[in-house]
Amino acid sequence: MSRATNRGFDPVSLEIYWSRLISIADEAATGLLRTAFSTIVRESNDYGTVLMDRNGDSISENTGGIASFSCILPRTTKAFLSKFPAHTWQPGDSVITNDPWLATGHLPDFTVVTPIFHKGGLVGFAGSIAHSPDVGGALWSADCRELFEEGIRVPPSRLLRAGEWNAELLDLFLANVRVPGQVLGDLQAQVVANEVSMRRVAEFLDDTGLDDLQELSRVVQERADSSMRRAISALPDGAYHATIEADGYDERTTRIACTVRVRGDTMEIDYAGTSPQIDRGINCVFNYTHAYSVYPVKCALDPLVPRNEGSYRAIWVSAPERSILNPVYPAPCSARQLTGHLLAGAIYQALAPVLPERIIAECGGAPTMRALFSGIDRGGDRFSQILFASGGMGAGPHRDGLSATAFPTNVGAGSVEAYESAAPLLVWKKRLRSDSGGPGRFRGGLGQEIEIELRSRGPARLSLLSDRHHHPAAGVCGGAPGAPSMIALDDGSRPHPKSRSTVASGRRLTLLYAGGGGYGDPKTRDRDLVRSDLANGYISAEAAARDYGLEAAP
Repeated sequence: MSRATNRGFDPVSLEIYWSRLISIADEAATGLLRTAFSTIVRESNDYGTVLMDRNGDSISENTGGIASFSCILPRTTKAFLSKFPAHTWQPGDSVITNDPWLATGHLPDFTVVTPIFHKGGLVGFAGSIAHSPDVGGALWSADCRELFEEGIRVPPSRLLRAGEWNAELLDLFLANVRVPGQVLGDLQAQVVANEVSMRRVAEFLDDTGLDDLQELSRVVQERADSSMRRAISALPDGAYHATIEADGYDERTTRIACTVRVRGDTMEIDYAGTSPQIDRGINCVFNYTHAYSVYPVKCALDPLVPRNEGSYRAIWVSAPERSILNPVYPAPCSARQLTGHLLAGAIYQALAPVLPERIIAECGGAPTMRALFSGIDRGGDRFSQILFASGGMGAGPHRDGLSATAFPTNVGAGSVEAYESAAPLLVWKKRLRSDSGGPGRFRGGLGQEIEIELRSRGPARLSLLSDRHHHPAAGVCGGAPGAPSMIALDDGSRPHPKSRSTVASGRRLTLLYAGGGGYGDPKTRDRDLVRSDLANGYISAEAAARDYGLEAAP
């Protein structure tokens, strides 16, 4: 490999260095996945790893984790540096928090940041985020009325100091969770992931001859910034508006008003007119609002350049304080994704008139629908298990939406076998849902149908976090909406879609996941595609005739 100095990088070396930094974040992610205890991380992809310079600005992000986490981690690191100045960090330190306003917006996500030293000097930080299987309180739920009910909040604290674990902090925290073994195992896995980054950065600096990461960080961020600004400059200046509604909580419908203003090579996303914050856990703190605003723009305008701090500098996001997109402490926010995941759809609807070839319809998997079971298994052990699954993606200008695939989050589902092995739950049915994709020239992705039986020693607690029951994913550019979601028990009763209930052992729960919206006039869909959908069972004969005008052959 050719060497470079801090005075500049030739194009070939820069490409190699940049790719290697991304591979470091990816290797850290692999370390996290292989050592985590919970299926949330190992199977469902609910994590992120980021490599940052000594200012806390991101240089590279892992390619497989939650993109919003990567947008937020640098903000959290800067908050850590405010409390623990750079000169106070030592090799072997790690700092932790799950404060929603400093980190990812709700208590179940833990952020762990570790300093990276080289030749005696601080050169950067390794960060990881993972969704914990439990944080105490009222389970992961949407019905709490203030943050204090939602679990234990850990302010920025030293998790390790010079390689020694903070035993008092761990004792306090683990005494307040239902599955302490899984929780501790995942925290240890996050530290392992950061240690992988530390070792690989030291090797990288030795191989390249660089003294630190600062100049390389500046260059890759400038490249990412320039690429995004070129993409924004291609849009006509102007203000573009959209308003969407969601189920909200009970009779209180959520309204998200979005104005996208383009001025030269900059973009402003303004949520003035959005619903005020409420006393339920669907409030979305501003860190999360920012992340789920800039990331969809990145996907639409500049998808190929690797993400880092520079990717988002040209985009300004604002939301009124005390709105559902910028609540104030101690507002409940445990189910903030039920609001935050809607922002991509609002932004894309606003941009549809000027960017129809780059946006997609609303997604049935936005927001994600979650079912959390907690109780005692037949062996007498405590369990707390979350079903991760997705509705259909919205259709785009060139292809059908992906079925049972999440966006703008990219959390996975994992295997049924792993899910069943971790808790007394039996999945009787998991299949694509016919007629759920919104009709269009390109059809929305299909949702899915899942049926689960509880086989615990006694009754268990069920917490549901869902939406799209009354506001299905909208189509775009003439496309039709997808099918709404539905949740029911085997006796026909329907539990509250955003609350906790008790379920008896032996009962079965059916979840119908929403389909994605369609793109373009359904009557212009290729006839062969309609026939293929019909043959594959993606649509019924009735839907083929009603939505696409395709009559069955005599």
